[in-house]
Amino acid sequence: MRNAALTLGIIAGITGMVIGFFSWGYADLSARYDELGEIFGVVENVQLVKAGGLLSPMLAIAGGAMARARALWGGILLLLSALGMYFAFGFNVFTMFPISFAGLGGVLALAAGKPDEPKSHF
Repeated sequence: MRNAALTLGIIAGITGMVIGFFSWGYADLSARYDELGEIFGVVENVQLVKAGGLLSPMLAIAGGAMARARALWGGILLLLSALGMYFAFGFNVFTMFPISFAGLGGVLALAAGKPDEPKSHF
């Protein structure tokens, strides 16, 4: 389960980075050029979109990388990443896979109850 959480977290992070690049760029362009915002719509909360575009993929990659050694912390980071992507971008055709992969990876990492070390990670 830890290997699956690692793989899902890295895939979610990479696809989330692509979404983050485009959302950051669109938010910046729509703020600079009013015509673009009139045609395609204006981003309502620019700071949330920019913060989610930067932090959520980073949390997914870090959580996936930590899932093998520290399943609890990796799972928490993956779930925070899924929540961050959901609140920043919403759930749509472009974000359904990174949100689902990060959420499933977080659940799998938390479900991997047997710790690698003799001390419990809970």
